[in-house]
Amino acid sequence: MGKKKRKTVNYSKYGYYFIAPFFIAYLLFQFWPLLNTFYYSTLSYYKRNGREFIEFAGLQNFINVLGLAAGEKPYALIYLKNTLIMWIQNFIPQILVSLLLAAWLTNKKVRVKGTGAIKVIIYLPSIITAASIAVLFKAMFTQYGTVTKTLRDIELISENFDFMASVGGTRGLISMILFWMWFGNTTLLLISGILGINPGLYEAAEIDGASGWQQFRYLTLPLLKPILLYVLVTSSIGGLQMYDIPALFNVPETGLVGLPNDTSTTMSMYIMRMYNTDVGKAATVSVLLFIVTLIISLILFYSMRDKDAAEMKKAKRRCKA
Repeated sequence: MGKKKRKTVNYSKYGYYFIAPFFIAYLLFQFWPLLNTFYYSTLSYYKRNGREFIEFAGLQNFINVLGLAAGEKPYALIYLKNTLIMWIQNFIPQILVSLLLAAWLTNKKVRVKGTGAIKVIIYLPSIITAASIAVLFKAMFTQYGTVTKTLRDIELISENFDFMASVGGTRGLISMILFWMWFGNTTLLLISGILGINPGLYEAAEIDGASGWQQFRYLTLPLLKPILLYVLVTSSIGGLQMYDIPALFNVPETGLVGLPNDTSTTMSMYIMRMYNTDVGKAATVSVLLFIVTLIISLILFYSMRDKDAAEMKKAKRRCKA
C-alpha cells in the first residue's frame, strides 16, 4: 500500500487578498476619475442659467487655455508660473535645511541632547490645519499686523510697505508658510534614511581619514538617493497641486483669486475657479497639470538613477551584440 501524499496548503494566494483592497480603491477613486478627466477635457461642458451644455471640442480647450486661440489669454501658463515660483522658493530652502538638520541630529560625534523633543517640535507645524495657519499669518503680516509693525519699528521695511499689496511679499509669505509646515516632515524622512545606512561604512571612512564633509558628500548623499528621490517626487507633486494656503491667505471675499492682481493664484485654484463655469476647461487644466507633474517626475527619476547600474546594463547589451 503506497504512502498517501500529504496535502499542502498554498498560502501565497492570501497575499493577493491583502493587497486587493488597495487596487480596488485605486481603480475606483483615482484611475477611473483620471480617465474621466481626460474625457471631459475634450468636451465643451459649461453651465448657464441652471442648464448644462455639452459639446465635443477636441483639442480646442487646450488651444484656449494655452492662449493659442485669438483673443484668449494663456491663463494656464501664467498660473503655472505662479505655482512654480512659490514651490521653488519653498522647496529649495526646505531640502537644504532638512538635510543639515538630519545630518546634525544623526551625527554620533555631536551627540545632540533631546533629539526626540526636537523631532516633535519641528514636526508639529505639519499637523496644524492650513486654515488656522493662513489666518494667523495673514493677521500678523497685514498692513497693521504685529509683525509688520515690528519690522517697521526696526526699519527693516518702509513705512508704506504692505505685504498683502506686494507681489514678492505675498509669494514670499506663502512660500515661508509652506516651508515652515513641511520641513519637519522632510527632516524626519531624511533622518530615517540616514539611520538606515550601515554604521560600519562611517567607521571605515573615519579609519581612512575622511572628514565629516567628505563622509556626507561621498557616503551619505549617494546612499540617501532613494529617500531623496521620494522626497523630491512627492514634494513636486504636492507643490504643483498647492491649494489650501494660497486659497486662504490673500484672497478677496469671493475667493480663488490670489491677490495682488492674480499673482498668487495657483493651478489648483484656477481649476476650482473654472469648474464653476466650464467643466471642460477645468479638466483641460487638470490634464496639463498632470503632464507637467509627470515630466518633472521623469526628469527627477532620470537624474537620480543609479548610473553604475545603467552602465553595467549598457555593457551587457554591447557584449550580447
